[in-house]
Amino acid sequence: MSKSLIVYIIAFGIFGIINAELGVVGILPQVSERYGVTASQAGMLVSLFALVIALFGPFMTLLFSGVNHKKMMAWVLAIFVVSNVISAFASNYPVLLISRIIPAFLHPVYFSAAFIAAANSVGKDQSTKAIAKVFMGVTAGMVFGIPITSYISNVISLEASLLFCGVINLIAFLGIVSFLPSMPVHGKMSYAKQLEILKKPQILLTIVAVGLIPSGMFAVYSYFAEYLDKVTHMSGKEISGMLILFGAAGIVGNIIAGKVFSRNLVRAAVLFPLVSGAVYLLLYFMGAYAIPMILIIIAWGILFTMGLNFSQNWLTSVASDAPEFANGLFVSFTNLGITLGTYFGGLFLSHMGPHQVVWSGVIFLALGFLSIILRVVLFDKAVKVRASIEASKQAS
Repeated sequence: MSKSLIVYIIAFGIFGIINAELGVVGILPQVSERYGVTASQAGMLVSLFALVIALFGPFMTLLFSGVNHKKMMAWVLAIFVVSNVISAFASNYPVLLISRIIPAFLHPVYFSAAFIAAANSVGKDQSTKAIAKVFMGVTAGMVFGIPITSYISNVISLEASLLFCGVINLIAFLGIVSFLPSMPVHGKMSYAKQLEILKKPQILLTIVAVGLIPSGMFAVYSYFAEYLDKVTHMSGKEISGMLILFGAAGIVGNIIAGKVFSRNLVRAAVLFPLVSGAVYLLLYFMGAYAIPMILIIIAWGILFTMGLNFSQNWLTSVASDAPEFANGLFVSFTNLGITLGTYFGGLFLSHMGPHQVVWSGVIFLALGFLSIILRVVLFDKAVKVRASIEASKQAS
């Protein structure tokens, strides 16, 4: 089987899981009406899901790090299928909430196995590009999953929209079972050995960046529609079109990310928050003008998915000896960053208005840039200097 096809099957599983996680965002009003709960209570379907991932992600990936990757991905997708079927026919809100929370524990397990499987399915020099392709599933789930699920709920029913999430996961499950070769884990590392990566001094700065960069991204993106409505004065149909444009640009961003981060990760790491901050400044000063906003949204969408790629590559670059645990840390702290960014972006929105929400993203990006610079100056340059000295000694 084509190695590219294997990567795309794995990516489709990512799409199914992200769709199950975030697709509910578009149907929260129907959930509130059906089960007689407030909007904030309905929102717990999203916030508790993310919180479980943030709190338990590293531990769950550590626990299942020795399991055959094909079997692990298949089992996780099967649990998501069952979860979505139960959700569709939940008799009350507590049942719906519990059925949503249980698969959240395994969400990072699939992600971790998916990144490792994709990287191992190609040559080492192509691994970064393969992981970038897997991130297409994230983009598709985030940008297309929400409106599709909302459309099905509005046109057919709430049950149908939840079953749609289950069908997507079922197709992904069948693809994994039918087409992927067995992916056993050879020479499983002990839990203690994997945890040793936390002793590396540069890990702390890396984890900080992995949390802050997504915070900067979601502090603004979470209020994308609100910004276009109140600042750019676009209609609902125009905003939907911009979401699709943002998603299409994100797919291009995945392709670019695979090339950029595989060439010079450190240089790309330093430039990413600076370029993203520049786009935010354009968004702030040109946000009232529709035509410039179209161009800004294209650039924004490209950078958005590149940011997710960056976070994963930045962490695994210093934790390559325990890749599954590192991927668990990535998923966990990314979700923590999403939660923080959305929260503080909401504070800016409620206290200063939608136009000022951009500055919440700029602040997080600035802090992320600082953590990147500190790691580069304190550790990455030191590693290069030591390598240069060793090379000189060997040459002499």
